[in-house]
Amino acid sequence: MIDLPPDLPRLRTLRTWHEQCLREIDHAIAAAEEQAHVERQAQERRAAAAPPPWMVGLQDITGTPEELHQGGCIMWAHRRRKAVTRDEARELLAAGIRACQFCKPDLELGIL
Repeated sequence: MIDLPPDLPRLRTLRTWHEQCLREIDHAIAAAEEQAHVERQAQERRAAAAPPPWMVGLQDITGTPEELHQGGCIMWAHRRRKAVTRDEARELLAAGIRACQFCKPDLELGIL
């Protein structure tokens, strides 16, 4: 136990001082929680905005796979497309779907 003064005025002063400290700590906690919330939201927005690693361009009329792209490739930006996994991308290339000549997904996947 800590040594406290025996008289009432000093005890009340200590209580007031500790209440003030607790209020400041509570404000600091609230500010830190708000900052963490803002950072988490920003990270979620960045993650949502990131392109998938592989995209397959689809034929406009039939919707059949036509050309494979890396997710960041801008050559498919104006076309119909679908996100695919790495394994699906490898299967599409093995099935004869052509690889984009600009982003070269076949090189990235190790299929030539």
